[in-house]
Parts: sequence; structure tokens; C-alpha cells
Amino acid sequence: MPLSDTSIRQAKSTDKAVRLYDSGGLYLEVTPSGSKLWRWKFRIAGKERRLALGSYPATSLKDARQKRDLAKGQLESGVDPSASRRAEKIAGQDHHSNSLERIAHEWLYVKKHEWTEKQFLKEEGRLKKHVFPYVGSRPISDVGVSDIRQLIERPMRAGHLEQAHRLRFQLSRVFKFAIATERADRDPAADLSAVLPGRRKQRHPTITAPEKVGELLRVIDAFEGTFPVACALKLAPLWFCRPGEIRMAEWSQIAIESAEPVYVVPPANRKLRKAAKEAPDTPPHVIPLSRQAIEILKELREVTGRGKFLFPGARDPKRNMSDGAVNAALARLGFKGIIVGHGFRHMASTLLREQGWSRESVEAQLSHEIGGTEGVYNLAKYLPERRKMMQAWADYLDTLKEQGL
Repeated sequence: MPLSDTSIRQAKSTDKAVRLYDSGGLYLEVTPSGSKLWRWKFRIAGKERRLALGSYPATSLKDARQKRDLAKGQLESGVDPSASRRAEKIAGQDHHSNSLERIAHEWLYVKKHEWTEKQFLKEEGRLKKHVFPYVGSRPISDVGVSDIRQLIERPMRAGHLEQAHRLRFQLSRVFKFAIATERADRDPAADLSAVLPGRRKQRHPTITAPEKVGELLRVIDAFEGTFPVACALKLAPLWFCRPGEIRMAEWSQIAIESAEPVYVVPPANRKLRKAAKEAPDTPPHVIPLSRQAIEILKELREVTGRGKFLFPGARDPKRNMSDGAVNAALARLGFKGIIVGHGFRHMASTLLREQGWSRESVEAQLSHEIGGTEGVYNLAKYLPERRKMMQAWADYLDTLKEQGL
């Protein structure tokens, strides 16, 4: 007697599997655990076979009968339903393994050892935001020029031209990886290099007019925010190092009481490739401390000296200050779009060169690589001159600040 939905629902499990037969070889197997599994029994080449058709109630009685009839039709056409099912499964696996998202993740993890964690998250995040939701599930060989053009035009139309350029270049690298692993034949992203407008070279906003620098310094002295942020603002023009080297500074790296006071920036905090950051022979960057910087640091030590960081986070003192704290403070002071934390580097570079300090000393203090033959010399070679330069620079800033009083 054929099965009914009522008889299926009422079927109970026992300590052994029970088969409830329907018709045409279809039956329901009730397992000891209570699962109800559809099976179809058939014969091919004189051998009995069984084909799984799903589980109840996800696959209803009606659905199971339709699947049985479809498989029966294949059998009558000379097709082995079991072999056909295996082929479909393999095709599905191939489709997934060749999807753009799958290959992009493979590429990310191949490159991960070359990047810092922050860089890896940037590369991964760009793909997750701009690529995967749109074409991630498609086989990479099916993604063409028109698809990629739409991807890179989205950020461009939103006013993020640099992001669009980076996305095109990143996709090109993913396709090259797919070609190298024999899952794509060409790189359609490379064909779009002329589609985007050229990059506009952008400089960090800065101030180089001496009277404007003096005005900025006076406003910084009047800052009414938290004391650590106030100190970071005061040290930024004195040190003119990269913003990250300020906010990640630790007290163990500051030698205030030394005969030659310095802030020693470890390779891990410098702007270097991951391999250079981790290499044991990569030298630290040394920042000689002027008398003015030492005075600020001594005051700051009274407040944050018991902790690890000079500038602890406002929410979690066990972590360093956020990367936007200095820029946010400058914006609060009325200098949004006029100068950012990185702009102090341009300020110092311009004015120090105008004052006659050597290019080598200025570049060394900025922690820039010096090209050519000069680049092979240890940057510490310029440390005596840099020490004089940093004190002269601090004195010069004091002069500019006092001129408007």
C-alpha cells in the first residue's frame, strides 16, 4: 500500500532501521536515531542499487516521488542515476573551487606572510566589500571585462578614485594567480588600466609659512582635551616622525635620563615591509630628544608612566591611542583640511632644508631611504648632526610661537 503523509509522520523509530515502502522501488527508511530517509531501489546491469533522494520532511512524499520518476527516466534512457548524481556533485565541487572568491582567498593566504596583519585585513576587506557580493560565487573564468569594469566604477563614482585603482590592481593580481594555477586563461582586469582617470598625486595637508606655524603651535598649547593627546600634539611637530611612531611609543623605548636622550623606534613600528620589520638586523629609527621634548615627556610620565604606552587609549589603557586621535584633535582646533598629523613631516622637511641642514640628515631623521651609493651607509652616521638639528628645530619652533605673543 502506498505511503501517505499521515503514515510517514506516525512512523516511529526502533532499535533497528525500518523500511516503509511506497511504490516503484521508493521507500522511506526510519533509522534508530529517528531520521527518515528517502531511498529508491533499482537494478542496472543485473545489480541492485540504491539512490538517496533526501530526508523527510525537507523532502516531502510528493518531492520524493518526483525525484524517483526523474531517476527512473534516466535509467530508461540508459543513464546510471548514481553515476549521474556523482558527476553533478563533482561539477558542483569544481564550480566552488574555481569561484573567484575561493581563488581570491587562496591568493590572500599565499601573500599573507609578506604583509603585516593590518595590510592583510585591508586587502581582504577591499575584496569582501567591492567584489565578493557581486561576482564572488561565479567561476573566475566566467568573470570578464564588463564585470570588472562595473566593480571598479562603483568606488570611482562614489568619489574614491584611489580605491578604484587599488581594486583593479588587486583583481589583476588575483587573476594572474588563477592563471598560474591553471584556473583562468587571461587577466581581464589588466585590460581596464586605461578606463580609470589618472591618479591625482595627493600630499598630506600641511603648513610651511613660518607665521602660520607659530599660530598653529600657540593653538596647540591652548588645547583643552585630554592630557596625553595634548602631549602628543606638542611632540608631533618636535619629532615629526610618522603618526604611528608617536601613538605606539612605549616608555621602555624612551631614554630621558641618558647623557644623549633618545626615542628608539623599533623596526616593528616603522614603515617597512613585513620581512624588514621581522629581520633581526633591521636597525631601529633613533629620534634625538630636544630639551623641549624632554620637558613634555617628564610631565607626561607623571600621568602615564606606570603603564606601557606614552599615549594609552581612552577606552583601554592597555592599548595605545587610536590612529585618528591627533587628526581629530587638530580638526577640533580648527585645522581640519589644513594640516594632519603626517603634515608635520612635510613642515619640518621644507623648513629645515630652507635653513641649510643637509639633505642626508633631514632624510635620515624622516626615516626615509636614501637611494644610490649614499643608501648603503648606516643612517646612524648622521646622528651627531641630527642631534644638533633636532635641538635647533625645537628652538626655532619656540621662536615662531613667541613671535605672535
